[in-house]
Amino acid sequence: MTIALNIVRLRWALTFAAMRKSVWQTVGYVVCLAMGAMCVIGVAAGAFALGFGPDLMGSPAGQASAAARDYASVTRCVVVIVAACLLLFVAAIQLMLIGEGSSLSPKKFELYGIEDRTLQFGLLLAGLSGAPAIGGTLAFALWAMAYRWMGPVPVLVAVVAAPLAVVTMISISRMIISLATSMVTSTRGRTMFYIVTTVVSILLCQMPSIVLNSSVESEGFDTAALMAGGTMLADILAWTPLAAAFQLPFDAFAGAWLPLLGRLAVLALTWVVCFMVCTWCLRRERLVAGRDAATAKIKGIGAFSWMPDSPSGAISARLLISMRRDPRLSVMFLMPLLFVVIFGIQSHGLSVMIWQSLTWMGLFMMMVEGNGLAYDGGGFTMQVLAGVRGRDDRFGRVRVYATFSLVYILVLSLGIFVFTGDWRTGDGLALGLVCTGIGIGVVFAGLGLAEVLSCVLMYPVPSIEKPFSSPQGRLAAQGFFPFAHLFGSVILMLPTGIVALVLGLTVGDATVVLAGVGVGALVNGVVALLVGSWLGGKLMDVRMVKIVQTLESFASLQK
Repeated sequence: MTIALNIVRLRWALTFAAMRKSVWQTVGYVVCLAMGAMCVIGVAAGAFALGFGPDLMGSPAGQASAAARDYASVTRCVVVIVAACLLLFVAAIQLMLIGEGSSLSPKKFELYGIEDRTLQFGLLLAGLSGAPAIGGTLAFALWAMAYRWMGPVPVLVAVVAAPLAVVTMISISRMIISLATSMVTSTRGRTMFYIVTTVVSILLCQMPSIVLNSSVESEGFDTAALMAGGTMLADILAWTPLAAAFQLPFDAFAGAWLPLLGRLAVLALTWVVCFMVCTWCLRRERLVAGRDAATAKIKGIGAFSWMPDSPSGAISARLLISMRRDPRLSVMFLMPLLFVVIFGIQSHGLSVMIWQSLTWMGLFMMMVEGNGLAYDGGGFTMQVLAGVRGRDDRFGRVRVYATFSLVYILVLSLGIFVFTGDWRTGDGLALGLVCTGIGIGVVFAGLGLAEVLSCVLMYPVPSIEKPFSSPQGRLAAQGFFPFAHLFGSVILMLPTGIVALVLGLTVGDATVVLAGVGVGALVNGVVALLVGSWLGGKLMDVRMVKIVQTLESFASLQK
């Protein structure tokens, strides 16, 4: 137990050390804590409002009892299903963005001879002592106020169930990460698994919207059938680790003590299985760690033969090779298409819904390049030793990303034209061309901003060998800095919004307004790209030594 507690203390020592080392780490951590506090307050406010229960004043005893049971049944269906989706979402996000802390990965403790089960228990406690776990436990405990109308026993059971739910989430997440890290060993397997995880995470985020849109679209909406289906699904999920903890208050309200004990057994069994799987993965990873890596035979010089014989051409070629082989970068190939598909499902025949996906795609497409130097790692150090200027580096990267995004958006636009048939009408053709221009402008603006931010707001990324891990104590930067790029891209497109507002107020012809907005967005994006590339090159020349030092510190966290 002493060793496990020492691991917990080490976890927080590393977090505070990272905050003392960087002001931005402190700012990001404070922002994340503020966002977490707002979520907890929102949950508490919602639970307090729901805690008044159904209005049974003046109803006969029999009708009041039936109304209470119906209200509890509906509440149970919603809570159990939402809780199951929440656990899946947390596991997917943990795998895709957060991962297993590299500074507290089991490999870091190999020299200390800690017994496997003790080490796994300490790592589990370290995860449970983090700010997200503490905030989640507090939020779930405050949610117990929603059951005030049921009586004191369900409220007490809900408070006890809160930490049980968090332990289940953390245990399942750790098990999935351990399996992904130890079982998926080949580069191609990691790439495919990483892409699949990303797709599943996005679909989970969009699933409520998709279901709601499908329900609204369907004619003859049957509330009774929906309730019956929801009840059946909740009955199934309540006996799974996904939602067993959230079913406990309703069992206490109904006096179903035997099912309550059965669900507690399901939770306990889940923790044991997850713990055993994590321990097995640790032993397996240690056994296969020393085996020889597979070698690949490559003919010719590949992408280097396609690019100009110059420093910027060499950087472009190296970036192309990384985009093809690096599972952390491969996701950007799929994201734009996924946006179009999701909005197409929810379009209800309105082509404008599909076309506007190009704008959102532009906002998110360049977030990876916003931390591009961290993905380069040691490769950037080598080019610094070779004396590459900042403007050559920025131009080499812009050449690849601008060409890739331009071709990608144009191909998607042609596909949308074919799918919607908008090319047959003048209005549809104008809409498509304007949205395409806006999408390209947003991508270019995001790329220009990325060339600046990647020299200033860097944060550590997972190792290419273990894309499902992340440095301990840097979670705030990982969550805050990408949003800085997102909001900055929106701000850079404000001139386009001003042009749209002025044209809308002064010009009566909608076609002229749309044309002006499309052209304005293109010009806006190109100017932002040129200025961002120039400024990024200047910043890189000034901060080159500092960037190398930062990347070396990031590399030490990945070992």
